[in-house]
Amino acid sequence: MKLTHLPSEFQKALPILQKIRLAGYEAYFVGGSVRDALLNRPIHDVDIATSSYPEEIKQIFKRTVDIGIEHGTVLVLEDDGEYEITTFRTEEVYVDYRRPSQVNFVRSLDEDLKRRDFTVNAFALDQDGEVIDHFGGLSDLEDKILRAVGEPQERFSEDALRILRGLRFLASLDFRLEERTFSAMKSHAYLLEKISVERSFIELDKLLLAPFWKKGLHTFVKCEAYRYLPQLQDKASALLAMTEEMELPSFDSSTQAWAALLLQMNCQHPKDFLKAWKTSSHFQKEVTAIMTIYKTRLVQSVDRRLLYQYGRNLVYLAERLRKAKGLSVDYESIDTIYLQLPIYDKREIVVNGADLIKQIGLRPGPSLGQHLSAVELAIVDGDLANDQHSILEFVRRRQDE
Repeated sequence: MKLTHLPSEFQKALPILQKIRLAGYEAYFVGGSVRDALLNRPIHDVDIATSSYPEEIKQIFKRTVDIGIEHGTVLVLEDDGEYEITTFRTEEVYVDYRRPSQVNFVRSLDEDLKRRDFTVNAFALDQDGEVIDHFGGLSDLEDKILRAVGEPQERFSEDALRILRGLRFLASLDFRLEERTFSAMKSHAYLLEKISVERSFIELDKLLLAPFWKKGLHTFVKCEAYRYLPQLQDKASALLAMTEEMELPSFDSSTQAWAALLLQMNCQHPKDFLKAWKTSSHFQKEVTAIMTIYKTRLVQSVDRRLLYQYGRNLVYLAERLRKAKGLSVDYESIDTIYLQLPIYDKREIVVNGADLIKQIGLRPGPSLGQHLSAVELAIVDGDLANDQHSILEFVRRRQDE
């Protein structure tokens, strides 16, 4: 098969391929970018594979960076662009179900493509637009099938993260798993315990943000991958319920997706859950905030304090989860209340603790903090003007109570 028109991302990188070929070596576009070009999807990263070894690439191009030279990858800086160029390679036995014990550089494209994960990721594309397909990937693309390259059992025992990658591809491409590939995923799911939590999080996060996340999550449960990931061992029913009960085509953000997941599981300690996944404190804080807003809205309407404390964006994220559950939302009311807030941050208050100490004679300590908090809430509620005279009088009255 030949592409009649190369996407602009490939056209921009064509001089790189041509320069390598002029030096006497083979060079191809490979992997997911070729798949996405065939599917008319946006192309994010253009990867180049070559028969030239890293030191030979460094002789061809003047500006290079050794970003993974031990694995055959060199970053080439050319004409305001950056291109990862990797030598054809084979891999020895995988020692930790993720990384090979040794990488061997080879001159054969066929040997390189054999080590790829799925047939639809095992394409190569030459400078003339000719698609090289050694494993039936074009047929699988047409039939919307995700199939492991070669023997599925070997692919997943080599790198167990491929299980989650495969599920993510289902959710992104709306494909179905080939039967032997699914069976191998299921039988090797226990190896996910060997994979770093950080890498597993990245793949599951991408799955949740994909347009067909329900399909991905349903298969995630069906192949029992959930059993070997943090905090999910007994959550099959909740995960399946999420795919059935939530009418949401796609999530707006990672934090919203994980908040939905934790709400579905009725998680009582979200920070502990997310710490087990080694997420950042900022991520934990935002997920927890969305969950709190959602739960608060079950018992009250949106008011000034809620919008002031969490901000309109987080309230919107929580409201969209409400809508996905069939609950009422009123975005116009949220906008109206938010725009009427007298302040959006306590730093906007014209009086601070030093002023209260100087003007009224308050002492530093808990009492001062309580007065400042009372001032803040009174301003937000619209019961106190944000001017110095009104605030000082407000605090004096509180002293006399």
